[in-house]
Amino acid sequence: MNKNRTSSLAIVAALSVALLSGCEPPSLSGLLSSESNGQLAGEGTQSTTVEPNHEETARPQRASLAETIKDVDGVPTVTNATDLSVVVNKQRALPGDYIPPDLVEPNVPFPFDEKVEKRLLRAEAAQALEELFAKAKTEGIELYAVSGYRSYKTQKSLYETYVRTQGAEHAAAYSAVPGKSEHQTGLAMDVSGYDANTRLEESFAETPEGIWLAANCADFGFVIRYLKGKEDTTGYAYEPWHLRYVGKEMAKEIMAGGLTLEDYFSEAAIAHK
Repeated sequence: MNKNRTSSLAIVAALSVALLSGCEPPSLSGLLSSESNGQLAGEGTQSTTVEPNHEETARPQRASLAETIKDVDGVPTVTNATDLSVVVNKQRALPGDYIPPDLVEPNVPFPFDEKVEKRLLRAEAAQALEELFAKAKTEGIELYAVSGYRSYKTQKSLYETYVRTQGAEHAAAYSAVPGKSEHQTGLAMDVSGYDANTRLEESFAETPEGIWLAANCADFGFVIRYLKGKEDTTGYAYEPWHLRYVGKEMAKEIMAGGLTLEDYFSEAAIAHK
């Protein structure tokens, strides 16, 4: 075979590989230039491995807290209510009429029999909770789902009851004003063990169930939302029973770093990433 025919076949082969791999094909002029310099692979030189461009393959940058909020009638309101990563707190309300679009009841044990809204979660979170409970059971850990979705109306009644019976300071530490509760997102579930005495109590953290939950929840996409020592950041007291679904990738980063959602989406954290 003559040299010109060999070179032509080499050019065709290079173009074919590029197209089949989904890459941008090399320019013909570049190949011809390489040919003239004897640099086509297999013509007396080693092929060069091209390192991937990490900037191009990196995941999209997450929006900061400031980029996902707007003023609605004087109320700072989130613009991404249906996102799994939505941040709702004392400074960030859900839209006034928000109802999660895909509420279902997870097939997990509850410590009550009533068919009420607090059994519900959004579909993806419900499936993840089922998987988490199933894994716990295989390791001898018995968990119960205590309180999931709460409507605006339910949260309003609950908050007013807290204020009336426990006082405004206690209510502010443990309960959200209506419209600013994570439970209304349909992505949060309070969890307990078998012992009712530690249910929704800080002492739950020291039980086998609480210890297991903190160590394993991220593997199923959940975080302990209100951490000890982070009360100034979250606005709420430590709640080792309060799970929040965010998805596995984010949950693992948050739990490994001892972060809150506010920390994770802060301007500084996003700039660092």
